[in-house]
Amino acid sequence: MTRDIVTKLLATLFVCGVIAPAFPAGDLTRHEPIEVRVQLGNSDGAHVFEPNSLTFETGKLYKLVLTNPSPNKHYFTSPGLVSKVFTRKVEVLHEERKLAEIKGIIREIDVFPGGTAEWWFVPVSSGTLTDLYCGVKDEEGRTHPEHGMIGTIEIK
Repeated sequence: MTRDIVTKLLATLFVCGVIAPAFPAGDLTRHEPIEVRVQLGNSDGAHVFEPNSLTFETGKLYKLVLTNPSPNKHYFTSPGLVSKVFTRKVEVLHEERKLAEIKGIIREIDVFPGGTAEWWFVPVSSGTLTDLYCGVKDEEGRTHPEHGMIGTIEIK
């Protein structure tokens, strides 16, 4: 085959999705993140994570989208998750507009009523974590975990 025919054949296979572009597996700047959405609380005022069970895989890039439709602020806190991921960035959004980008070690993320935050990370270690909670206290002094705002995270 001539070089032109091979080039056209490869281009056709790429456009048709038969072959994928060859990026190094470790080049996370080229990976599209896997989006996982978690709602902190709900519009009825219940203190819950929806869903309250999350699963991730090591080596994959995730965009964890945290939204708060409730009238209360909520925390997304998991010391175990923090210790098992490489954080690429956290973006703070308002009405789909990026307001801030935070980089470095993340301890917890506070999401205020009507707010959204995106946590971009790559899990680097596996395990089952039972330490997801919201540490906010209500007016009566009860914490949101006492109301049931807890969850589990599995990293495979």
